[in-house]
Amino acid sequence: IWSVNFSVKSDSPEPEAEPKKLKTPVGDGKYFKSAEQVISDIPDGAKLLVGGFGLCGIPENLINALLKRGCKDLTVVSNNAGVDDWGLGLLLNEKRIKRMIASYVGENAEFERQYLSGELEVELTPQ
Repeated sequence: IWSVNFSVKSDSPEPEAEPKKLKTPVGDGKYFKSAEQVISDIPDGAKLLVGGFGLCGIPENLINALLKRGCKDLTVVSNNAGVDDWGLGLLLNEKRIKRMIASYVGENAEFERQYLSGELEVELTPQ
């Protein structure tokens, strides 16, 4: 029978009572005041890399801002094509996506309709 004892020692300081404030001003660099400000310079025809897995972790606010702004002819690279009326499905419903590059596209009826009618270019990629 083996017996091993471990001791854990931490050199980390105690956590601060107040979280530190960001030093980068809002809107200067990577911090923005609104989703609309984030997408303000995305042109029609842009290629977007959209994060998330299924419906988890998708940039809902940015997708809604793109819809409001009217961006169109987009090429979207994502894990999936969203579902009807949610996520990237919202952009598909408005025919804002011209080309979809994804590894899974099986749950979106509008995606299927646009692809089969030749309205949407598709490139499937393995995960």
